[in-house]
Amino acid sequence: MALLNLHLKVWRQTGTQPGHFQDIEAPEIPDHASFLEMMDIVNERLIRAGQDPVAFDHDCREGICGMCSMTINGMAHGPERGTTTCQLHMRKFRTGDTIWVEPFRARAFPVVKDLMVDRSAFDRIMKAGGYVSVRTGAAPEANEIPIGKDVADAAMDAAACIGCGACVASCKNASAMLYVSAKVGQLNTLPQGHAEKDRRTLAMVRQMDAEGFGNCTNQYECEAACPKEISVRWIAKLNRDYAVASVKEVVGIGRQQAGDGD
Repeated sequence: MALLNLHLKVWRQTGTQPGHFQDIEAPEIPDHASFLEMMDIVNERLIRAGQDPVAFDHDCREGICGMCSMTINGMAHGPERGTTTCQLHMRKFRTGDTIWVEPFRARAFPVVKDLMVDRSAFDRIMKAGGYVSVRTGAAPEANEIPIGKDVADAAMDAAACIGCGACVASCKNASAMLYVSAKVGQLNTLPQGHAEKDRRTLAMVRQMDAEGFGNCTNQYECEAACPKEISVRWIAKLNRDYAVASVKEVVGIGRQQAGDGD
C-alpha cells in the first residue's frame, strides 16, 4: 500500500452565497481508498481541527445510485472512463498532485452546499411522463406480454442510466438530452410503454425545457462522461419520437378544431 500526499482545491459554498476554492492538504492518503473515502478522511481531519467538513452527496458507494456527483479536475466523476466518483480510486493519482474538486455546474442544478447540488429537476422530468398505464401485474402475468430479446436488451441499455447528471455537467450547454432520451427510450422501447409513447415524449421534453436545461449541439461529451456509457444514439431516437409526436399533436388539434367548426 502506498500513501499519497495530495493538495486539494475544494469548492466551498452555502446556498446562493458566493463560493470559493479552499486549499486543503491531504497527506498520507492510501492509494487503495476510493475518492469518497479520501474525502471522508479529509472531513474527519477537518472536524478534529474544529473546521466545517466538506458537504457532498453519497449513498450506495457501489456505482449504482448516481449520488456521488463531483467534478474532479474538470471532468464529471473524474478521469476514469465509465466510473462513478465512488468507484474512482486514489491510485489514479500521484503523490504531490493538486486535485480540483467542484460540484456539477448547471443552472438547473443549483448548489445546496459545497459539492452538493439540487438535482430534483430530474425527478420532475420523470414525474412528467415516466410511467406506464398497462397493468403488468406480478411476474407471471407480466410474462404474458411477449418481449423480444433485442427489444429487452435495448431497453436495459437505456435503463442503465443512474440519473447522476454527469451528462449535464459535461455539456457546454448543460443539456439533459442524454438523460431524458435514456429515460424516454427505456419506456418507449418496451411494448408496455407504447400506449403513452407520444404523450410521454412531449411531456418529458417540455418539462426538460421548462427546467432550464440547454440544447444539445452534438458534441458527445455526455456519452464520454457518462459512468454507464449510455449511447448518444438514444438522443437520435428521442428526436425522431419527438418529431412524430409533434406532428400527431398538430394533426390532432387540427381535426378537433375542424370538428368544432362543424
